[in-house]
Amino acid sequence: MAGLFDKQAKDYLESRPTYPASWFSMLASLTANHQLAWDVGAGNGQASVSIAEHYDRVIATDTSKEQLDLAQKHPKVKYALTPPVLTDEELCSIVGEEGSVDLVTVAMAVHWFDLETFYSQVKRVLRKPGGVIAVWGYLNPSVSPAVDALYEDFFESTVPYWNPKIKYLFDGYRALPFPFEPVLENGEGRQGNPMETAEMQRQVSLDEYLGLFKSWSAVTTAREKGVELLTEKVLRMFREAWGDENKIYTCKYQVYLLAGTAPRT
Repeated sequence: MAGLFDKQAKDYLESRPTYPASWFSMLASLTANHQLAWDVGAGNGQASVSIAEHYDRVIATDTSKEQLDLAQKHPKVKYALTPPVLTDEELCSIVGEEGSVDLVTVAMAVHWFDLETFYSQVKRVLRKPGGVIAVWGYLNPSVSPAVDALYEDFFESTVPYWNPKIKYLFDGYRALPFPFEPVLENGEGRQGNPMETAEMQRQVSLDEYLGLFKSWSAVTTAREKGVELLTEKVLRMFREAWGDENKIYTCKYQVYLLAGTAPRT
């Protein structure tokens, strides 16, 4: 969904969790070749630069100029501003020829896509055999019982302002269409059966934790409609639950991953 994160691009950069190096080592282990990766919905390049540690080249695309303006530079990452849907000609010129991509990744974005068109293009560019697509999202930042209880209440207040497509993420990608053959052990990561892990953690201050909410598209949408969800009362309640404002907590996220290869034809 083009434009959803333009206005809060800086908040997104500063507050979203980073991924552990082991996450990308795991993804890289799924492909035999490591020449080219395509990171779709790359945003500020949070995942792109880590993928580049394992692949010769990374094409990182996004529909938001504001996000890409804040992207982290890396000699092996090429950023490209794209329309929401690429034509076949754009796909070849920006990403690569048919059968040229070893790994396609989508972090916290696939639920916004035109899935039928996107999956068709992924199947076209993936290397055959051996090319892999991996999509993932995270939910439920957990800090402490007191803060988590407030989070649940605040989250409920945002529900009317999310784009309907967010339902795929809120369900942990269990209902997300994913027409690819599984590549993980025990059939995990296939359609209807995402791999779940609590591997992602981040040390956060109170300001960083509250910044996560500021980066949500629902909070921005509500504000545009004249509704302020992050009121002074809400902020005060979070501060009281946090305790010492200088305290640093370990914030844990639940991550859901789907990974597969193009079906044999």
